[in-house]
Amino acid sequence: MSKTIVQPRLSINSQLDLLNHSAQTGTSFVSKMKAIGAFPLNPKGLEILQINVGYMCNMECTHCHVDSSPRRKEITPKHILQKCLEVIDATPTIKTVDLTGGAPEMNPDFQWLIEELAKRNVETIVRSNLTILVEGKFKTYPEFLAKHKVTIVSSLPCYTEENTDAQRGDGTFNRSIQALKILNELGYGRQKDLPLHLVYNPGGASIAPSQAKLEDDYKRELGDRFNIDFHNLYTITNLPVSRFLEYLEANGKTESYIELLANSFNPYAATEVMCTNTLSVDWNGNLFDCDFNQILKLPVAVKASRNIMDFDADELSKRSIVFNQHCFGCTAGEGSSCQGALV
Repeated sequence: MSKTIVQPRLSINSQLDLLNHSAQTGTSFVSKMKAIGAFPLNPKGLEILQINVGYMCNMECTHCHVDSSPRRKEITPKHILQKCLEVIDATPTIKTVDLTGGAPEMNPDFQWLIEELAKRNVETIVRSNLTILVEGKFKTYPEFLAKHKVTIVSSLPCYTEENTDAQRGDGTFNRSIQALKILNELGYGRQKDLPLHLVYNPGGASIAPSQAKLEDDYKRELGDRFNIDFHNLYTITNLPVSRFLEYLEANGKTESYIELLANSFNPYAATEVMCTNTLSVDWNGNLFDCDFNQILKLPVAVKASRNIMDFDADELSKRSIVFNQHCFGCTAGEGSSCQGALV
């Protein structure tokens, strides 16, 4: 597959410049962590291996921190996926493998990888945008995922059509509802062994609200209107990177948004951030503390083990986690992670 790369409209250097400028004009994330005695921050243990299997996607959402779209061609090759499997086999602390993208289903080796992971004693998560499950050959994927007891984490920014389509494109809500009904018919969201979780992202420059309260709202609205069931709602605050940072810049809200995040800093959430138990692998095998650092090209702070092909569990366990101003997003309010609120 072609390796032609479509660059984000705002370059990595420009994004880092904007984030660093906010540190100079206000409170820095590092200073906040120092104040609570959490700097440097070290991993607690590797429990989750998050693999971004490619930036290609059938959608182009306004909040996407990966800048995914149908034009992106970066796809994780099979030899890197095979190495990830070897790392999982050699690292008994890894209990969860989190497959993300783009649309992870679009990786040509996706089904092979799911079958391989099903042979191992790990939970396999697929982060699906839902709409792809009602398109073309991917219509058969819900049954395939159910067969292998895969956990599905699905983006649904709101339980209303207007707000969802505004963030993700016209027609997204109705196709998502269609996909959720198919998943429910297979037992997803209704059986304990077929977990189905939804993800909420704020539509603008605000912090995610109470996860528990919003989950109640989602379950009531989706249940009453569409007879849809799901297990948990994850609230994830938009971090100021990639497309969302472009939105903030275009509306003159970058500094005020980072200030909002900084003023909402929660020291309890700061010690539970996902980078303490997660390692992120990009499409080319490079290693990062989280997938937001991945997009900003901020690699793990080690000398040798910077790619999955050179994986060294001992060296990685002793590293200090790399921070920047965007990290305020994970520590604001109830905290934010790929598994939802932290406190």
